Amino acid sequence: MASLKTKIATALVTLLATASFGVQAQMVEKKALSLAAAKSIAAAAEAEALKNKWNVVIVVVDEGGQLLYLQRMDGTQYGSVDVAIKKARTSSAFKRPTKVFEDAIAGGRNAIIALEGALPLEGGLPLTYQGQIVGAIGVSGVTSQQDGQIAKAGVESLATAP
Repeated sequence: MASLKTKIATALVTLLATASFGVQAQMVEKKALSLAAAKSIAAAAEAEALKNKWNVVIVVVDEGGQLLYLQRMDGTQYGSVDVAIKKARTSSAFKRPTKVFEDAIAGGRNAIIALEGALPLEGGLPLTYQGQIVGAIGVSGVTSQQDGQIAKAGVESLATAP
């Protein structure tokens, strides 16, 4: 006859084994941007910029805000490099357009300024693929509204990706 300690140990091992199967069942499939996709998104954004004769920096980051692709068009001020990166990272980190923050401040919600890592300027948009946020695009170089228009062209190109 097994001792009480043995029965408890056996029950505990069984419980732990069952729990580990539950963890595996909770795994999800994540989509991720490839470098080719980042370049394609940037190309669509660049086409919008060229159509309007606007010189900008275009940045694509992954879901974690890490830089995948950066393009500075000829004649664009170098100060726009950091701004475009910050717009993309803000959009990725907070999973929303940076215009949301700009509008909040314009509406008097100055507390937004205290959000660590949030740049409240239009031109950063999340990139969504099959319902998952996979990264973000940031554009800087012209007005915030124009930056947003260019970023939108990049986002729309992802909608047609296979």
